[in-house]
Amino acid sequence: MREQLLKALIKHAEGMIEKHRANVEVYLMNPAGIGEHSNIIEAIEIELDAISKYHDQKEVIERYFC
Repeated sequence: MREQLLKALIKHAEGMIEKHRANVEVYLMNPAGIGEHSNIIEAIEIELDAISKYHDQKEVIERYFC
């Protein structure tokens, strides 16, 4: 059970990283097409903060629990 939970947590973090990474790619490739975000830099920073959060979670799990 322990391994399943840890694996699920890591997979969740990886999925969220990919989600936010894809959002950054959209902002970078087509910034004019994102009408609800007038400040593209700020929107990218929010996505990067989310990536950092999940990256840190994954590192903590791998370092201290695996």
